[in-house]
Amino acid sequence: MKRQITIQGVAGCYHDAAAREYFSLRRPDEDVETISCDTFPDMFQRLDSDPSLLGIMAIENTIAGALLQNHELLRKSSLTIVGEHKMRISHVLATLPGQKIEDLSEVNSHPMALMQCEQYLRQYPKMKVAETFDTAGSAKMIAEQDLRGHAAVCGAYAAELYGLEILARGIETNKRNFTRFLILADPLTAPELRPKESELDKASIVFTLPHTQGALSKVLTILSFYDMNLSKIQSMPIIGREWEYRFYVDLTFDSFARYQKAIDAVRPLLTDFKSLGEYKQCTNEI
Repeated sequence: MKRQITIQGVAGCYHDAAAREYFSLRRPDEDVETISCDTFPDMFQRLDSDPSLLGIMAIENTIAGALLQNHELLRKSSLTIVGEHKMRISHVLATLPGQKIEDLSEVNSHPMALMQCEQYLRQYPKMKVAETFDTAGSAKMIAEQDLRGHAAVCGAYAAELYGLEILARGIETNKRNFTRFLILADPLTAPELRPKESELDKASIVFTLPHTQGALSKVLTILSFYDMNLSKIQSMPIIGREWEYRFYVDLTFDSFARYQKAIDAVRPLLTDFKSLGEYKQCTNEI
């Protein structure tokens, strides 16, 4: 069986690598085919048009923080979270075969990746730093255009996919660079992908609160009473409603039944409540 997964970016990007890593760990009997989309909104449009597709989307990074646009895309969509995956982001310096670092005049990559490798690149001041739209896209460009003298900062998977030679590995300054990805599905196909109820131990919810004193404190107190652990809380201003905020919350728990009771208890205090999905938390970060 071939599982089709939409990604933002070209083949070989970190979304591509994360999709393959997630399914190789959890569903090794399935082949994975990734479908590239230029942007995250494009990806959501593709998912809306075909309920059989899955999606994988970065939601936060240990260095860059939360991807706020992606929180909003998920809230506005009909998709649900069926899993998560945490992946170490490690960059390599890759070139066309047969080149040495002293041959290089330009290094290409996404601005975030270049920033994360600034300390390493500073050793080679003769290399011009040029921003591109994608890490894997830089590797693809160098390979397809036969750009000698150019290097890409990308993942090892992208370098190997496009036939580039890796001159240096692990060039990122901060080695604790992880991205958390969400696995997304249409609600109709979600049950076959989501673990059984006894294995569910994490949920993502979003809500707004009445603009009254102590509203958030009351909600947090009730969640604490039911032993819900808030692993993340992210607030975003609501456009057109001054000083009012929407809250994105990740909860972890030992009992799914107790989680349901906690939600039932806080619902009367919330407005615009939505469950983004219940799933099993990822424990593969090392």
